[in-house]
Amino acid sequence: MNNQLSRRKFIKTAAVGAAGVAVLPQFFASCKQNKKAEETKKPDYGIVRLGFIGLGQQGIGLLGAFLSIEGVEVLAGSDVYGVKRQRFEKRVNDHYAQQQKTATVQTYENYKDLLARDDIDSVVIATPDHWHAFVAIDACKAKKNIYLEKPLTFTIKEGQALVKAVRDNGVILGVGSQQRSDPNFQHAVKMVQEGRIGKVDRVNAYVGPGPHPYDLPEEPVPSDLNWKMWLGPLEYFHYNSRLNPPISLDPEQNETYWAEWRYNKGLGGGFTTDWGAHNFDIAQWGLGMDKNGPVEIIPAGYGDTQFLTFKYKNGAVITNEPFDEQKTLGIKFWGDKGWIEVSRQFYHASDESLMPPKAEAQEGRYETRVPHNQNFIDAVKAKKDPIVPVEIGHSTCTTCNLGNIAINLKRPIKWDPATQTLVDDPEATKYLTKVYSEGFSI
Repeated sequence: MNNQLSRRKFIKTAAVGAAGVAVLPQFFASCKQNKKAEETKKPDYGIVRLGFIGLGQQGIGLLGAFLSIEGVEVLAGSDVYGVKRQRFEKRVNDHYAQQQKTATVQTYENYKDLLARDDIDSVVIATPDHWHAFVAIDACKAKKNIYLEKPLTFTIKEGQALVKAVRDNGVILGVGSQQRSDPNFQHAVKMVQEGRIGKVDRVNAYVGPGPHPYDLPEEPVPSDLNWKMWLGPLEYFHYNSRLNPPISLDPEQNETYWAEWRYNKGLGGGFTTDWGAHNFDIAQWGLGMDKNGPVEIIPAGYGDTQFLTFKYKNGAVITNEPFDEQKTLGIKFWGDKGWIEVSRQFYHASDESLMPPKAEAQEGRYETRVPHNQNFIDAVKAKKDPIVPVEIGHSTCTTCNLGNIAINLKRPIKWDPATQTLVDDPEATKYLTKVYSEGFSI
């Protein structure tokens, strides 16, 4: 990344009853209309009963999205922070009270107690990244379908293990890469793959910097937060509220910033994984590199390489490079006959014929818009893969993690997507996994 952009500034800026005989004619007319509606509606596959694991800012946002979907019941939640469990219970109970429905929601400190329930068939996992693989693999073993937030896993070896667990146990897993359900991103990829901008050999997919050393001061751990369980498989890190934004119920005060574990080395993968899971994902999709990946990764600052660079076997190159002065978090596809810029804020193209159809504005926070969540529920009911299945989530996450390995080593690395191994590089291979705290292993 360009060193002129300070990390703090980037984080700050980067940083939803009575009826008589007289009404009989209307009643029969209504029956006919209802019968016609019944004939055209989708088949009823039953109710999807959800449990939520990780009840922070993203988890509580996803709760609102899934509660709005017909055919979904929320039964339980789990988090290591007591006040978050209380907030979750209140949100669910208030929702069902407004719907005049009777519901009993339970919460647990240990997610394994939630997974042990036979009445829950699917789980939504929105924990910090370092817990993703452990919770998701346990959910696979418990035969639960999974909506898993991105990035898929904390390490590449974890991703390989999760892909195997999903397929061995026959469960449905969808990844929270919601840009894949956005009409603008879908249209951009369609134009690229149909050759409308010619041969594409260069893509700017700007995501921001990698993680920085953990330098936040130590603070007292809140009395209702199980910090040891929050750390789980991680080595010990002292507590700071920037890792777990405080909330309250009376008065109600929700998170005012995104938890900063994602930006700190050892706790998260920085923007390389946090936004790379979105923008590198779209770039690879456009290039036809789903379930594939780069063959060489070069970090910024190596030789004359100014930006983190991914090279592909077909000759295409993706760079973590801004394409406008605003440093928009988005993607620009460069073809020999035109170009397309697409982000969450806009869609630009070199020719009007490349523009998408006008679409109605979608309501709600981008991260929890319903179409992507609806796609997961539809996939569970139909027992088929959703728009972002586990293999695609893994290949995208692998690319992100390879970027951070090259950044850590400060030199290029070479990758074989077919065997999912680093080429003749024992030093880099060590970064495919990590050392876990006592009692944890993949």
